[in-house]
Amino acid sequence: MVYTTAIVAALLAALPVNAGLYPKSSKVVQVDAKSYDRLIAQSNYTSIVEFYAPWCGHCKNLQPAYEKAAINLLGLAKVAAFDCDDESNKAFCGGMGVKGFPTLKIVKPGKTPGKPIVEDYNGERTAKGIVDAVIDKIPNHVKRVEDKNLEAWLEEANETAKAILFTDKGKTSALLKSIAIDFKGSISVAQIRNTDKEKASLELFGVSKFPTLILLPGGKEAEGIVYDGEMKKDPMVAFLSQAASPNPDPAPAKVKLPKSKDSKKSKAKAKESFEEASKTHASEEGKTNKATATDETLVEEATESPSPEVETEKPVDLPVPAPAIGILETETELEAECLGSRTGTCILALLPSTPDEIAATAVGSLSEIAHRHKQHQRKLFPFYVLPEKNTGYKQIKDALALSDMAIIAVNGRRGWWRTIPVTGDKISDKDVTEEAIENWVDSIRLGEGAKQKLPEGLIPEEPEETTTEEESTSSKTPAPSEEPIVVEEVKVEEKTEQKPIDDHDEL
Repeated sequence: MVYTTAIVAALLAALPVNAGLYPKSSKVVQVDAKSYDRLIAQSNYTSIVEFYAPWCGHCKNLQPAYEKAAINLLGLAKVAAFDCDDESNKAFCGGMGVKGFPTLKIVKPGKTPGKPIVEDYNGERTAKGIVDAVIDKIPNHVKRVEDKNLEAWLEEANETAKAILFTDKGKTSALLKSIAIDFKGSISVAQIRNTDKEKASLELFGVSKFPTLILLPGGKEAEGIVYDGEMKKDPMVAFLSQAASPNPDPAPAKVKLPKSKDSKKSKAKAKESFEEASKTHASEEGKTNKATATDETLVEEATESPSPEVETEKPVDLPVPAPAIGILETETELEAECLGSRTGTCILALLPSTPDEIAATAVGSLSEIAHRHKQHQRKLFPFYVLPEKNTGYKQIKDALALSDMAIIAVNGRRGWWRTIPVTGDKISDKDVTEEAIENWVDSIRLGEGAKQKLPEGLIPEEPEETTTEEESTSSKTPAPSEEPIVVEEVKVEEKTEQKPIDDHDEL
């Protein structure tokens, strides 16, 4: 029996992998210890950050829902991921209080720029659960205006551009909140609800349909421009951009100035150029109440973003990956462990010589489940990898009409087998996530679900004990010089009717 992880590790290493858990094409923003401050902490947008390790089974299970959440929140909030398995990120993860994977934290802009409010996300690990929680934390810079306070709001900073959304909805949408964040400090955004109390506001701007967005480029005195496009983020931002430029995000990187004898002159010149450029970016009110993402600090050296404020900064104690399950190298080992006439239940992962991502996920899931049960000292039947080079691989595959990659449970003593169910129309639709396999294993432990009879010939028959004629004769007639052989009476139990298949006795 070979219990080394070398073969499984080699097979999994042959699979194509992405840097971290999320590819570059993903809508999930990849951050690290150096970029966290600029991309997340100093942003005006709410973010949710997943702290993960690429080998973590639960992180892989979360990936599809997290990707979907990132798509749904695009333009409204940030969905980011932080690889804590990277050596350069471990201290930062420890400072953020990460003790297991995945850990999700919602980062909401605070009153002080660069000092966000960080909260643990303990909600459902679904796209909807994540989206709802993040939307609830988006800052609301939209002014709720009514007839009674419309005049006063228009008088405020009269030279500043304003935008008003007339709507039937009472609640401020995440879309409008995000637009107010985009133009924070340059365009004041308000919402007026269509009710009997707000007739004066509707008549003043000639609004008769909802929703209607109106831009006042020069404040109160300017004539309003009516938006006639779709109520979607990009075209709405483009429409408002004729009055002011949206705040850039992510925030501009810090400027690294050259070290030289004229460094003071260089710094002063760069600062002067920056100040000149910023004058065209916003009005005086915008300068004093400018979005954090537009702030830029001139420093001699570009520095790493600061770690969270903690008393001591210690590396995070990361969980150790589960050891790989055993490998049955030969047909003899297969027969001894799983396909013998006296063997109990065991789980076999049939692994082809060229494994795909499904195979890698399956083996990883089985390893995690086996390791977890061992840590909790729970009795569980064994899990094994059956590689294609084992001659028993083809024998089982052909006899049970399996695909190249399959996970089965077999019981040689009772002569039954089961396989992971297919969730779709194809064998490739098998659900091999850790949760799905564990549910399947639990059903076997509890004796639930249908079992199929193993085909004849798959379990080798035990050879019958035979005796020679000479041995038979000598056993019947003792030699004259010897004392008679006393044969003890052996009680033979009556053969009982075969019980139905049940695995409870093996727990």
